[in-house]
Amino acid sequence: MTNPQLLWLRKNLFSTWYNSLLTVVCLAFLIWLVRGILIWTTTQAQWAVIQVNLRLFLVGRFPPSLYWRVWIVLAIAATLTAVTWGVFSNQQPLTKRRITLSTLMVAVFLGVVPLDFTSRLWLLLIAVLLSVGLGIGRKFPKVIAPWLSLVWLLSFSVILWLIGGGLGLQSVSTNLWNGLLLTLLMAAVSIVLSFPIGVLLALGRTSNLPVLRWFSILYIEIIRGLPLIGILFFAQIMVPLFLPVDLRLDRVVRAITGLVLFSAAYMAENVRGGLQAISRGQIEAAKALGFNSLFVVILIVLPQALRAVIPAIVGQFIGLFKDTSLLSLVGLVELTGMSRSIVAQPQFLGRYREVYLFIGLIYWIFCYSMSLASRRLEKQLSQ
Repeated sequence: MTNPQLLWLRKNLFSTWYNSLLTVVCLAFLIWLVRGILIWTTTQAQWAVIQVNLRLFLVGRFPPSLYWRVWIVLAIAATLTAVTWGVFSNQQPLTKRRITLSTLMVAVFLGVVPLDFTSRLWLLLIAVLLSVGLGIGRKFPKVIAPWLSLVWLLSFSVILWLIGGGLGLQSVSTNLWNGLLLTLLMAAVSIVLSFPIGVLLALGRTSNLPVLRWFSILYIEIIRGLPLIGILFFAQIMVPLFLPVDLRLDRVVRAITGLVLFSAAYMAENVRGGLQAISRGQIEAAKALGFNSLFVVILIVLPQALRAVIPAIVGQFIGLFKDTSLLSLVGLVELTGMSRSIVAQPQFLGRYREVYLFIGLIYWIFCYSMSLASRRLEKQLSQ
């Protein structure tokens, strides 16, 4: 019996002489490329720039004496993420192979990452919380699911309190919020704020009220016609001119304002596409049953519309996360801005490849995680 893999190779890669030639040339190019990358990675790259500046990449100039706050924030976020993942993956059994592989990955990570003993203990605690959170989410999905959104929203206030201080904690200036910490914070807050604003703009654009409809149309079209960097400069320079003299917004708040204004316009168009996919007959049937317009939108239209455009919404979130790299142009030292500072260090001049490869890997990990989570959510909601 002929091997199915060989049949597939013959049909797709070696069906004709020119197809075979193209396959061989592409394979040779890939081997040459991978070989060059491996040689550079193992013999030429100077990874000391990452090891020495790892704390700067992650938390920037955040006071070392207050690192325990960052670890608590990471523990909260990791636990809630694990619980959420467990709720939406409760139908897939945990095999021994997955458990062993996860344990091995954690052990390798703890052994490879250049951190002190205290940091390794924190990472071990977070790994335990991940396991516990995943187990709780898988065991009580129906009890936890209705409260997940509220818990996430409450956790944001706790996280901001821990990072910024106040109310009994030592205050930390936003000038010390740098690196990956600032990138994740800006992206998370902007996503949380831009989503409801985008939904309201989408509903306003499809409204029968002329004033509301034209306001939404003008806002969406004007913002979509401007580049993000222009909106960020507008938020940093022009927004304070519209405020009272005694009211001075922080640079981080102004940057979040620019990101939210920009992302909400694109989010509105994504949601509007889902709204247009809803059959008019469902709306008429709901009104015939006695539902008013508000309940029709909340209970019938929006759930179906948002479910239909989950890939587009998550794509917008991923784009917003990557757009935070532009904040370095307006004076905020997020992950990309911190990288530019590190490559300017005298002992690491010219180490652009190592630094930007490292931050590129960080961006890819978070973007792929969001994409994976969206696919899991889409699959769960379709059942």
